[in-house]
Amino acid sequence: MRDAASAHTLDPGGYEAELRRHDQVLRRACGVRLHDHVLDVGCGAGQTTRQAARTARAGGALGVDISAPAIERARELARAEGLRNVTFEHADAQVHRFPQQRFDLAISRFGTMFFEDPVAAFTNIGRALRPAGHLVMMVWQSSERNEWIVAIRRALAGSEGSGAAASAGPDPFSLADAVTVRQTLDAAGFADIAFSEVREPVYYGPDVAAALDWVRGFACTGETLNGQDPAAAARTVARLRETLSAHLRDDGVWFDSRAWIITARRP
Repeated sequence: MRDAASAHTLDPGGYEAELRRHDQVLRRACGVRLHDHVLDVGCGAGQTTRQAARTARAGGALGVDISAPAIERARELARAEGLRNVTFEHADAQVHRFPQQRFDLAISRFGTMFFEDPVAAFTNIGRALRPAGHLVMMVWQSSERNEWIVAIRRALAGSEGSGAAASAGPDPFSLADAVTVRQTLDAAGFADIAFSEVREPVYYGPDVAAALDWVRGFACTGETLNGQDPAAAARTVARLRETLSAHLRDDGVWFDSRAWIITARRP
C-alpha cells in the first residue's frame, strides 16, 4: 500500500498485520474450493497464496511477483509450513507465459495496480484461466478516500508545502476508477465485471513508536526525509508522530481506508 513497492513486503508479520481486516474480506470473496487451481498475482511473501493452497487441498496455488527477494521469502515460508501444493515464481504477470487455461481462479491482494499495460496484463492473466474461470482482486479506491495516505502526505508536507505529492514510482491507486477498470477488463476479454466496496481500517502497530517505524518504511516517507536537511527532517518526523498519536486506540494505531473487491469472469 505504499506509494511504491517497499521492503515491507518482506516483513510478513508487519504487512499481514497491517492488512488483517482486508485479508478476511478477500478470502470470503475468493471462495476458494477444494479442487481449485489458483493463480495469485503480485503475491509478495505469499500469505494469500498459502491461504489458497491450504483450502485447495486437492488442487494447488501458484504465486507470482516481480520481486525476487519476496518470492524467495515466500518459498521459505511455504517450506516451513510444509505446504506441498503451492509454488512461487519470480515473474511479471503482464508478460509471463502461464500455462493456458490452467487456473480456475486468479486472485490478488493489492498486486495488480502497477502494470505498465493493464489491458495486456489482464489479457495474459485471462488466457491462464479456464473458461468460466474467475478473477477476484482487491485494489485501493482513490487516494482522497484513503485516510492513511491523506494523513501521511499532509504530515510530510507540513507548512513547508513539500513532500505532499505522490511518489514518482508506481501508482497504487491506478485501478481506483470503476469506469476505467471496466473498460480495461472488457478490453482484456472479461465479462460480468462487478465492484464491491470495502471499508476496513489498516493497522500500523501497537503503539506510536512502532507505527512511526513502519511509516518510515513507506517510499513517500523515505523520499521526503532523504530530500530534507536534518532540521527539516526532524520537524517532519515530529509531524508524523503527532499524526500517528491522533490515530492511537486502545488496540493500536489504525487509519481508515477504502478499497474495491473487483470480480470478473472469463467467458
